[in-house]
Amino acid sequence: MKNMVNSSNKQFSKRRIALTGATGTMGMEMLRQLSDRLDHFTVRLLARSSKKNSKLLAPWIGKEGIEIVWGDLMNPDDVCRLVKGADFVLHLGGMVSPAADYYPEKTFKVNTGGMRNVVDAVRKEPNPNKVGIVYIGSVAQYGSYMPPHHWGRCGDLLQPPPSDGYAVSKTAAERILSDSGLKKWVSLRMSGILHKGLIDKATDPITFHVPIKGVLEWVNLEDAGRLINVCEEWVPDSFWCNFYNVGGGDSYRLTNYEFEAMLMKALHCPPPEKVFDVRWFATQNFHGMWYADSDKLNDILHFRGGITAANYFNRIADSVPWYFSLTPLVPALVMKTFMHWVAGRNSLAPLYWRKHNIKDRIETHFGSLEAWNALPGWECTDLSRPSDTPHLMPVGYDDAKPTEEFDIEDMRKVAEWRGGKCLSDNMTRGDLTTPLKWATALGETFTASPASVVLGGHWGREVVLTSK
Repeated sequence: MKNMVNSSNKQFSKRRIALTGATGTMGMEMLRQLSDRLDHFTVRLLARSSKKNSKLLAPWIGKEGIEIVWGDLMNPDDVCRLVKGADFVLHLGGMVSPAADYYPEKTFKVNTGGMRNVVDAVRKEPNPNKVGIVYIGSVAQYGSYMPPHHWGRCGDLLQPPPSDGYAVSKTAAERILSDSGLKKWVSLRMSGILHKGLIDKATDPITFHVPIKGVLEWVNLEDAGRLINVCEEWVPDSFWCNFYNVGGGDSYRLTNYEFEAMLMKALHCPPPEKVFDVRWFATQNFHGMWYADSDKLNDILHFRGGITAANYFNRIADSVPWYFSLTPLVPALVMKTFMHWVAGRNSLAPLYWRKHNIKDRIETHFGSLEAWNALPGWECTDLSRPSDTPHLMPVGYDDAKPTEEFDIEDMRKVAEWRGGKCLSDNMTRGDLTTPLKWATALGETFTASPASVVLGGHWGREVVLTSK
């Protein structure tokens, strides 16, 4: 593994890190790991002033090398205070699931507004193109990838469902960054993070939005935290102005059924067939894919620690509260009764949609009530693992071609492959950050950087949220 600490004898200035989202799951892990590298980093973080955050951040209040800016991501002045003098901005702040599912409009406002404030604050710096902005994107931006089309990569067309407030907000926020014209940014599209807090979320009905036959390439929390390696001096200049998928690799590529089975086994619970009715789970329109290119990021940042997914599930089980040791004593029927309640507890729950005949939700997640009614039980559900061999859709350009050689002809090919046109007459060879003019197949015109379109899979005007 790459040496993570500068061990040379030469004098160097500590790199200054600005961090948003430090009180979230991933942000807190990054803060812990940054605290171990204060010999060559200083950290300034932004957090809202509250009793909860004061308690969470108590170990770092007053710690040398760490400064806390008490403020709000939606306040431009607070973000400027955070960013002032920074070498890197690690932008994790914003709303995530499950809160994002309950408040989609607020999620869109916060996630896009926060990104705009970060970009604007960096632009006010004396040398804005020297400040590295690291955005944590999401697998949700791709939309639904169900077997047999369950492999994806950066450059695939982004198709977030217009009704998914979180996915739409992450896509729009990323576009703000990649079309900013700044010269040192990157988007790391995070997959699902394995951590003990997932157990608490199991009682939220969004659990049942996840198709049991879908897939996801997970990453564990400690590996996600090691993405702070992006701030190390050995990261090459060619890394920037690009998009990368964050996944744990082979052992973390699980079907959603495998995930449920492994987690329940680690917690000494009965298997999924004993605790759930498979017909409670949505069958479509939820994000998830296996990344064909997640090794690419690891080859650069060396963030994977080497623990397998199976062993990490056991680590989660070892860290849960003592009362989970009583789960073997709880009859499966009692667990199933409780999970039946979860599956219908509120307006985000599938059984609630059925009871109240909420047609748009049913059609979004099941196709139709008739299709839902026709679903088989566990005994007739195909739970076989889909192909482990990547099968990828073309992206309209030669993805083996060095990006510094991209020119206007490559842009035209991508646009034609998507049914549209590149309306700009020229571009500077290898310049992927200066926006160009484009038109979709429907004649809709828009501006976007070559990086957004070619490397990121963005297309058309910025996505907007529609009500469910």
